[in-house]
Amino acid sequence: MTALALLVPLAFGLGVLALLFFGWTLKNGQYDDPDGAASRILFDEPRENPPCPPTASR
Repeated sequence: MTALALLVPLAFGLGVLALLFFGWTLKNGQYDDPDGAASRILFDEPRENPPCPPTASR
């Protein structure tokens, strides 16, 4: 029974902490554009310098 007296408030505190962290991420705009990153990964940007062709080694 003494373990429950320790674990229940600890679990409640962790839940409150998780909700506060989630609220902080909402306030800072972490979820503003979820589709943008998903579509940006599909398109490669052109390379500045194309790779050199392999040379024959001796």
